[in-house]
Amino acid sequence: MLDDQLLAFVVVAVVMSISPGPDMALVLRNTLRGGRGAGFRTVAGIALGLVGWATASALGVAAVLAASATVFTALKLLGAAYLVYLGVRALVALRRDEDPHEVPRAAGSPFRQGLLTNLLNPKLAVLFTTLLPQFIDRGDHAAKPVLLAVMFIAIGLTWLCTYTLVIDVVARSRAFRRVTEAVSGVVLVALGVRLAVER
Repeated sequence: MLDDQLLAFVVVAVVMSISPGPDMALVLRNTLRGGRGAGFRTVAGIALGLVGWATASALGVAAVLAASATVFTALKLLGAAYLVYLGVRALVALRRDEDPHEVPRAAGSPFRQGLLTNLLNPKLAVLFTTLLPQFIDRGDHAAKPVLLAVMFIAIGLTWLCTYTLVIDVVARSRAFRRVTEAVSGVVLVALGVRLAVER
């Protein structure tokens, strides 16, 4: 029988995974521009970024980062600038009517975009150091933090892969793609601005 605490964690992880954010906006943009292959490469980069934060959390690095206002702010501003850069690139590409298959390479590979977007997001440090401990009791097995981190990453990646496939199937019309790309570009810029001004 599954632990009630574990089930509660799964529910929280699912809700957080399907909530719109930088990862979904980036996967949307890259899938529209480069097809499902670009979408999956973006997801792979996101996965590596999440594994990086999970490892940093296990080593105590994420806790130090979360506690340091200066480092947290610096990383947050870098992440915000990168999101704005990606959003502006998407909008400029639409304005110039660039070949969709050239844009991901011009702005960096989809894998690198997914990786950097996650590594430059200090909120993930806070997530791994504050959310996971809420589902761990004193008497739990030492491997439980690792299990929770693996579950969180697996749930998020399952959702993003499904999301990629849906986008690839739905976005057949060029007009629809262009409108959606414009929206994703604006969303990336907005998310970057929000990340920069959030406390």
